[in-house]
Amino acid sequence: MLDHNRMTPIYVQIAEWLENEILNQRLAAHDKMYSQYQLADLFNINPATAGKGITTLLDDDLLYKKRGLGTFVSEHARETIIQKRKDETLQRMIDDLVREAEYLDVSQEELIKRLHQARREGGSS
Repeated sequence: MLDHNRMTPIYVQIAEWLENEILNQRLAAHDKMYSQYQLADLFNINPATAGKGITTLLDDDLLYKKRGLGTFVSEHARETIIQKRKDETLQRMIDDLVREAEYLDVSQEELIKRLHQARREGGSS
């Protein structure tokens, strides 16, 4: 679950775990979110750290609060997380590909040609 040896702060790991709960549909739109105290007990961490993870998702509009009732999953949270992760993953892959192509002195034309070829072949080489 949480890796205390990772360089990623614990509150970020909490936010990622909660995002995964939404992606895996264990938490759906308008479901009540875990409280910071429930997360603190679950992961054996400080409630303030758990609260910071929840706040991260509130700041990203993935969660919303109902006064006196708690925190809930936003209507489009799952779609937003999917799009965010898709954008991040594709950008990282593209950056790596372009950097490697520059090291290997691959022209833009050849790179584009190879991308089209890989797409036609369904990603297999």
